[in-house]
Amino acid sequence: MRMLRPLPLVLTFPAMLLDAYTQPVALLGYPVGHSRSPLIHNTAFQAQGLNYVYLALPVAPSDLKAAVGGLRALHFRGANVTIPHKEAVLPLMDTLSSQAAAVGAVNTIVCRRAEQEGPVTLYGDNTDVAGFLAPLALLAASLQEVDMLVFGAGGAARAVVYALLTTFRPARLTIAARNQAQAERLATAFAAYDTRAALRTMPLKDAAAAARTSRLLVNATPLGMAPLEDYTPLQTPASTGQIVYDLVYTPTRLLREAASHGAIALGGLEMLIGQAAASYIQWTGHPMPTEVVRAALQAGLQR
Repeated sequence: MRMLRPLPLVLTFPAMLLDAYTQPVALLGYPVGHSRSPLIHNTAFQAQGLNYVYLALPVAPSDLKAAVGGLRALHFRGANVTIPHKEAVLPLMDTLSSQAAAVGAVNTIVCRRAEQEGPVTLYGDNTDVAGFLAPLALLAASLQEVDMLVFGAGGAARAVVYALLTTFRPARLTIAARNQAQAERLATAFAAYDTRAALRTMPLKDAAAAARTSRLLVNATPLGMAPLEDYTPLQTPASTGQIVYDLVYTPTRLLREAASHGAIALGGLEMLIGQAAASYIQWTGHPMPTEVVRAALQAGLQR
């Protein structure tokens, strides 16, 4: 795995020293070596002079319960949760936001303590919905009552499907996944939000026809993410007039091919920043300095 070099942008801030008062925040996932979340949050902490540190921690599925318990015991301020734990962490929370309960997945944990020496409670939230919708705001008028296709049926796909059903009134919303049974469970979970009977499911390998007729294509699978950089869920490139949105925030084959064929290509960078900012304010009480973070991410992605 290629390590990112320290960014000059970060080094222009006053040095932050870790001490007994440093407040830790974690990323729980498996794997986490590819994640830019430490760069995002540690850049923001340094920019605002906050005595926090963000750590990416690889947690195998069999260790998830112990790791979440460790957040309480080690006085973490909170955590982000990523693949493959967004759904599995749900029953480990003490309370949930309405968004997390609706989506059935948690990507943000806030450790709350009513008193200085009191017990810690774990609050689970989902900031992926707002983050996902942010890059689509300027295209919203063209996304009402059209066909849409979501690749994947995991935790990220749950946030996407919920956001699309509750925001755009799709004419048809297809969920295509390698595990069709998982896709069917996802569709069943959101039946209450499917007021237009738009949802359908199919195996990923059979999605070519649905892809050709869909206005919006969303990749919510790990395809395109390290170590799967050369893979794409789309069997034939998108065409002019389609919107291709890849939640992977590094440049992907899917987006390169979409752009070269005249489609509107949206990367996951803005979603990444949006969901991170919504987590950050819950841990620190401060709005994230998003312009500083965006500059650091763009510099890092060019390395």
